[in-house]
Amino acid sequence: MLRTISPSKAKEMFDAGQARLVDVRESTEFSQEHVPGSRLVPLSVASSYSVKDADAPDKPVIYFCNSGRRTQNSAALLETLAGGEAYQIEGGLTAWKQAGLPVERGSSVLPMFRQIQIGAGAAVLLGVVGSYFWHPMFWLTAFVGAGLVFAGVTGFCGLALVLAKMPWNRDCGGSCPLKR
Repeated sequence: MLRTISPSKAKEMFDAGQARLVDVRESTEFSQEHVPGSRLVPLSVASSYSVKDADAPDKPVIYFCNSGRRTQNSAALLETLAGGEAYQIEGGLTAWKQAGLPVERGSSVLPMFRQIQIGAGAAVLLGVVGSYFWHPMFWLTAFVGAGLVFAGVTGFCGLALVLAKMPWNRDCGGSCPLKR
């Protein structure tokens, strides 16, 4: 189990060069906002990465996610990756921001997973409502359901590939329609 540490204590240790801050959120979340100087090691690929610094391998690691829940749920893996002293920020990035500590803000495009939820949900709703007026529209709902099952089983999501090519998921000079 990772020991918890307050956001202010984590910042104090990090600023003094006594610890490494490792953000375990996904890259889209990191690109929206992150702690300056923190290192991104998403939980989805964490087992493939080392969190040790070559110049200071014994330096403690302080992990954080958005609320602390993901970090806590993956505590055993994260402790193993740290290979030594490891902590988690109590309350995650949310508590860090509530403490008034600095964050860098970047892109504010909705995360891909939320875009997929919006797209699939809208297609299902369109299929259900549309089938009231034109019965064959119910096939749209069946198609979306089958696509979601296929994505869950195989890990391949065609909707994500299409959405990734949309202008708001690329640099569009600040005029992106899905920016928050």
